[in-house]
Parts: sequence; structure tokens; C-alpha cells
Amino acid sequence: MFNKVRNALYNAVGGVEALPAVADGEDQGRMRVPKFPYARPHFLLFQQDEVQVSADHQIRPIIVPRDISKLPWSSGYAETVNAGKSTWNEDQACVQQRILVRDSEKHIQGAGMPYTYFALFDGHAGYGAAVAAANQLHNVVHKKLMDVIDHILPPLELGNNGVHLESSTPRGMSLWFPEKALPIDAFITGALELAFNEMDAQIGEDKKKYVMKGGCTCVVALFIAGKLYVANAGDSRAVRCSLGKPYPMSNDFTPSTERRRLQQLAAHKPELLSNNFTHLEYNPRPGRALIGRKILYRDVYMTGWAYKTCSPEDLRTPVVTGEGKRSRLLATIGVTRGLGDHELRSIIHNTPIKPFLSSQAEIKIYNIEAHNINESDVLVMGTDGLWDVTSNERTAEIVQHSLHNFPFGDKANAKYRFTSAAQDLVMHSRGKPEGHNWQTSGGAPGTIDDISVFVIPLAPYKSEWEAWKKLNEELHYSAKLPPSSTISSEQPATDVGLRSAVNQTTGPSDSITGPLQNGISSSTAPIEVFIPQPDDVNASELRLAEISLDAEEVTVIDPEETDVSNGESESPPASGDNADPTSPNYCER
Repeated sequence: MFNKVRNALYNAVGGVEALPAVADGEDQGRMRVPKFPYARPHFLLFQQDEVQVSADHQIRPIIVPRDISKLPWSSGYAETVNAGKSTWNEDQACVQQRILVRDSEKHIQGAGMPYTYFALFDGHAGYGAAVAAANQLHNVVHKKLMDVIDHILPPLELGNNGVHLESSTPRGMSLWFPEKALPIDAFITGALELAFNEMDAQIGEDKKKYVMKGGCTCVVALFIAGKLYVANAGDSRAVRCSLGKPYPMSNDFTPSTERRRLQQLAAHKPELLSNNFTHLEYNPRPGRALIGRKILYRDVYMTGWAYKTCSPEDLRTPVVTGEGKRSRLLATIGVTRGLGDHELRSIIHNTPIKPFLSSQAEIKIYNIEAHNINESDVLVMGTDGLWDVTSNERTAEIVQHSLHNFPFGDKANAKYRFTSAAQDLVMHSRGKPEGHNWQTSGGAPGTIDDISVFVIPLAPYKSEWEAWKKLNEELHYSAKLPPSSTISSEQPATDVGLRSAVNQTTGPSDSITGPLQNGISSSTAPIEVFIPQPDDVNASELRLAEISLDAEEVTVIDPEETDVSNGESESPPASGDNADPTSPNYCER
């Protein structure tokens, strides 16, 4: 009984953890310690005393970066702590800019494909899992992308025998190839899905050795290969906003939205329920007085309702109780996807939550390269503290209004426009203190949860991507580099040495009809692949935008709108209602 009360209290207050995790004077050799210390996001550059100030539950200050150059493209970020449900802000955030490059090509100036990673983590029952994921997930994602680099980025070099050497193959030569050509989206999606799964498993192992309480939801935005990939597990959210209108890039995963999946799992594996829960759904839930009488129910294979005679087994708690934001999985937790929570059990029957709580990420794709992007198009990422109060539509309106206050013509202040938009969003959901409560400007209750928000402009990435393509093509087409072979982009990168003959030449090829696609899209234009000579490359022409956590400033190349396709352009084939790639509703799945 005591354990049930303790678990209920623990979940109600959010698993408060104090700093430091090990009290002064205790034997640290006998006590488990955190794998990562509690901190605020790295780009805030906080000292320990500032971390303490940011956790003021009475004032709930809205925190923004003091140096916006630490974020790519002057992206906006803002956060505020909860109203007292946990000691610390259990949200975490991470931003990384890295380059996918083979070890064999690191000596080549300009080799590799740059990408940018944004992530938000909403911790519950403690901050441990969120801090761990914020410190490690980007490394796992990079590892998984490197495993499929041969499908993402065509090589600059070939082996001595003309066969493509795969970075993911220990001995070099590829001994396999797919039965059919797969798009680049399949490999990046797979890398993200694997990264979420591996991160969850790593947290599970770390919990055995370190203090790492609770779990977290996770939403990731990956800008790579001219596209935006959003991976989501939980009830944090990503919404693309264009001209004051919202276009969701993720779905919320709650017991209410995933009721059918949870009921099917419970029906197929009843041993997970320990005879304490039922996979059936009732309307209304029966009590003991209804035993022997007719009640409404439905099973997992039903969309409608039917009657049955109430039995004692029907008094068991349904796997999903409640509706909407009040719905609960096994009467305990309000999310159904995320990382961590390996030790979490139901507060009423001590049944493990984890088999029902999944780390599977849903991936949505938006083709930035194929769309007309204006300077006010942004991606808003937020933890559920934002969305509990502010709808998608209201978010788009707030962002549009905020950006109008900082016109792009005002170069001195325009760089703060996305930070201001993030701050306005946090302010709208937090509201202002009214007695012991918080109220929005419209008089509605404000959220008492932690809030973290990114406002990320899309136009700078498109400019950077187009500039990188131009530089990458110059690296291939340079007259100083002798061409080595011609490969059709209709074939996957791994099929180079197995499916097509390599035609060695001594001069520029006449068969080039389009720009190098780098595996971005399926094109019938052949691709010229050269053996680069690093001594002949002009390094000043091959600079890429990079960000370093230790750097004091960020240098970004000026965007250029240059057509490098020899007068010819390619457009994706039209299909479906949203076939027009210039339409703001166009979104790849």
C-alpha cells in the first residue's frame, strides 16, 4: 500500500529531483550519480547561478539566448519554467550543425554534406531522461546517417578497380545491393527511426548504472538534402507557418489518439496486463451494481458498439481511460510515445508501462528545395506547455504579427525577429500572474507547465542548400579535376560498382545534361563523378556554413540564386490533389 501511495505522489509532482543528486558528505562510491549534470540548453551559455534564477516559479522569467549567433540562421528560442509542479524546468533543447563526410574524403576541401539538427525534449517524472537525450541523441542520429551515407551522398572517389567503396562496409567493397532503387527519404527516415530506438535502449541501460529518473517526449527537426524531416515521439509538436496559416508537421501521441493501437496490443498480449486491466472499451464504464445487466462495449475489431452481459471481468480498468488531454495510459501517464520510463509502473496495479509506451518516431517530410519559400516561412517547435493553450492557428497568427514588427529592411534589428516571435508565443501560453494563478491576455487560464519554443526560418536553409549544391558541382566540374566516370542517378549509390560499367575518360564528358543531384531526387540525367586533386582546389571558393559550440561567431555564406542546370530544370511529377510543389499544402510523407 505504501508503494502505491508513494508512486502516486511521485507521478503527481513530476518526480522532483534536487541539485546536487548526491548530498554533500555522502560516499559517492556507494551512491549512483547522474550521467549528465542538470543544465539549461548549451546555447544559452548559462552559469550555475543563472540556472537557479531561471527556475523561479513565482516570476517565471521568459529566457532567450543572450547571443543569437549561437543559433543557426538567427533562429528564435524562448523558454519558461513551470508554476511549481517540479523544482526544475524539465524541458531540454539541443541544436547542432554538422557535416556528413566519408573518412576517405576528409582531406578534400568542401567534401561532405552539411545538415542542421534542432530538438526539444519534454521530461516527466524527472529531468534525467531529457538531459540524457539532449546530450546524446544528435550523436546517435549522426552515426545512423553515416551508416547510409552512400545512399545519401555520391562519392567523390572510386576504388582502384573502379568499384564504389562503401564507408559502411568494413572491407570496403559493397557485397550487396537493394532489389529495387530506394529514394533518399527512405534512408534518412530509417536513420531517424533507428536513432530514437537506440537512444531509448541506451537510456534503459544507463538507468541501471546512473541516477536517471523519468522519461521524455522528443521532437526533432533535421534539415538535410534540401528537405525538412520532422521526427516526433510524444505530445510535443512541430508546425510549419506560412503567411499566417499553419501546416502541421507532427501528430500528438496521447492515449486518446492512440487508443486503438494500445487496445490491440493489450488484446494480443493479455499477459502484459497482469489480469488488472482490460482491452475492452465501455460506454459508460460499468460498476459492480451492473453485474448481470446489459452494458455497451466494443472490442478492438469493432468501430461500432454492441451489448453484452456485464461480468466481474468487465470491472477491470480499461487500458485507456479518459478523453483528450485527460486521457491516461494504464491510469498513469498522458503520453504514449517517448524515451525512457523503463521503471514506470501503473499507480494502481503496479503494471509496467513500457511495453505500451513506444519509442517509435513518426517521420514527416517537407521538400524545401521544391517550394517557393518566403522570408516569413518558419517552423515552430514547442513542448506541450505551448500547445495546451495556443492552437496551431493562433500560433501562426502570433508569428505573422510578430515578424511584421521587425521588417527585413531594418538590418540592425531584423536578426531579432524570430527570437521576438518565440518570446511572444511563450508569453501567450504562460500569461500573467493573477493571484495564485496565471491568465492569458484573453482571460483564459495560462499553462502551469514548462514551455520551450523554437521559431526556425526556412529561407536561410534553402539559400544555404542551393549555395552548397553550386559549390559541390564546381568541385565536380572543375576543369582542373579530370573526370573519372559517368553514373546514372537512376541507380542507387551502392549499385555503382555492381550494376553499371564505369567508363573511364580523359576529358570533360559531353553527356552532362543537368546538375549533380547528390541522391536528392531520381533524375534521368547522368552524374559526372571525378577523382579530385586536393592541391588544385581553391579553398576560398568552397566555404560552407558551420557552427561550433565553442565558436564565438558564425559565418554564413551569402545566398545566391544561381541556375547551374545548363538552362534545363527538372520538376517533380504531378500527382494527387497537392501535386503542385509550390503549394504551401504540399508535404511528402
